[in-house]
Amino acid sequence: MREDVESLDISDVTANWVNAEVLARQIEERIKALADLSDTPLFFGRLDYLHAPGADQAEGAYGERFYIGRRHVHDHDGDPMVIDWRAPVSQPFYRASKKDPMDVALRRRFGYTRGDITAYEDEHLSDPAEAARTSKLLQQEIERPRVGPMRDIVATIQPEQDEIVRSGLGGTVCVQGGPGTGKTAVGLHRVAYLLYAHRERLARTGTLVIGPNRSFLHYIEQVLPALGELTVQQATVDDLVANGAEVRGTDTAPAAVIKGDARMAEVLRRAVYAHVTMPGEPVMVVRGSRRWRVPAYELEDIVKELLDRGIRYGAAREALPQRIAHAVLVQMERSGEAPDDRVQDAVARNAAVKAAVKQVWPPVDPAKLVLRLLTDADFLAVHADGILTEDEQRTIVWAKPVRSVKAARWSAADAVLIDEATDLVQRTHSLGHVVLDEAQDLSPMQYRAVGRRCTTGSATVLGDLAQGTTPWATRSWDEALSHLGKSDGVIEELTAGFRVPTDVIAYASRLLPHIAPGLAPVASVRENPGFFAVRTVSGTAETVAACEELLRNEGSTGLIVADARVAALAEALAAAGVGYLAPGEETTAETRLTLVPASLAKGLEYDYVVLDEPRAVVDGEPDERTGLRRLYVALTRAVSGLIVTHTAALPAQLT
Repeated sequence: MREDVESLDISDVTANWVNAEVLARQIEERIKALADLSDTPLFFGRLDYLHAPGADQAEGAYGERFYIGRRHVHDHDGDPMVIDWRAPVSQPFYRASKKDPMDVALRRRFGYTRGDITAYEDEHLSDPAEAARTSKLLQQEIERPRVGPMRDIVATIQPEQDEIVRSGLGGTVCVQGGPGTGKTAVGLHRVAYLLYAHRERLARTGTLVIGPNRSFLHYIEQVLPALGELTVQQATVDDLVANGAEVRGTDTAPAAVIKGDARMAEVLRRAVYAHVTMPGEPVMVVRGSRRWRVPAYELEDIVKELLDRGIRYGAAREALPQRIAHAVLVQMERSGEAPDDRVQDAVARNAAVKAAVKQVWPPVDPAKLVLRLLTDADFLAVHADGILTEDEQRTIVWAKPVRSVKAARWSAADAVLIDEATDLVQRTHSLGHVVLDEAQDLSPMQYRAVGRRCTTGSATVLGDLAQGTTPWATRSWDEALSHLGKSDGVIEELTAGFRVPTDVIAYASRLLPHIAPGLAPVASVRENPGFFAVRTVSGTAETVAACEELLRNEGSTGLIVADARVAALAEALAAAGVGYLAPGEETTAETRLTLVPASLAKGLEYDYVVLDEPRAVVDGEPDERTGLRRLYVALTRAVSGLIVTHTAALPAQLT
């Protein structure tokens, strides 16, 4: 298929050079999408139907056989050899069961070792004599060692995951899932499915995956290309709201909470529209020997009407000169003239009209506006009256004045405020679909920033309330969807754990009553309980020894430590001659250990994990609940085994 595309001659099929460039680019993207992936088979399953799909079963139509794979593969005659996993005919591979065989006679799973078929497993779903059983190949695929970036899960998608993956483009879906339930993979595979089912629409409007940090995005960046999807953009929330404001500062936790509060949206709206002043004088337009006067009361009516329409500040400002010009044209027509659109445009550009617009509806620079709110206590007090308390206002006002926008040491929360103000002035471009991962850590204002990117589209929101590790962490998904502007979104919950071993998730779940009361614990479906140990050690040397012990196993190992202890553990690893990587760097055969600050562990996974000093992880956060949530995240990064090392006493909630 790739060679067929490479051999295409487009020299005589395009009308001009623009079409030729577009077609050449499309061909280039198609070739990339058909690239071979090392050790990745083109198919992983087979379905034998009792009857031909879509045929009248009463007529005894014969069955058909389909191979299921990551993408569609056809032969030289164009006949399908492998069916894309997203096609409707492939759906029973994921959902058929002994209770509901969905007209499937046989489901076959193929097992691979480095790209070669080494096993297969059959289920005769329509045979009442065969009992239902757990798939050994499915278990092996789930437990296969993790080396390198995150991989797709098309061979192991479960029925409850498949329902979310195949949900329609029109609705927003929020997925609550504990560690190891596959929510990130579900979100990415939903994007792949939507691109398959609505390719033309999403090609026009665009898709975006938003992650918590660059390390996480680097970890997941190969999943969609492996499925042949190359057009999806990736970003962090900080990337979205950059807007030219360089983030060089940080906020105290109380200040960040207030700046991230949804009430700040109303403060900003007041501050923006406060620039509008009612006209006190008429506008006099001179054209040739005639003068046309628009009285102040008529100008005031125009301004009030624009305000009442609720359109963006900038759009209303652009409409105002045309509205004034229209009032002048009405007078011209009454006097017997016959002005056209060119005359109206000329009047709108008249110096007197421009001067009136500048006075009544002056331009607003969003960054300068936010800077004034944060540095001018009186200005903030006027627009935050009845919204923020005096104490809250004092908390967010900067102690020292700043000369200019460029000199300001903006924080991440400040950048979100600027983005909100920018949207008040000019509408933000909307995409067709947005995936928001690790959403539980976003503030209400950050949700609003993401929501602006999908006002005319839909979203997939992924997260775990128990893993919220910011002072402003999400309290409920209903509230989050409201801030996102998607109150009608559907909330789904994944509770079956496929990644974290039974003993590890049971240990970590001891924290749930203290960090997320009422949240259902994850039930591991792993048959292998995994390796788990808690060890009292005398120093970093024994923690390094635990890493060396786990590195004797196949796969990746993560050493997760409190941020404040990263330097000490890095020194200990170097002294022992143990090489290590930073989060986001790809593991190799020579270096399979990653030193992970606890603040960056979220969303990552390793075959084996050494967790150093749980008490230090908890103490590294502003409050105990946030610290325990950070510890919960760190405890649940392991796929096959976990060793907890500590010199200080463990947190009481774990004992």
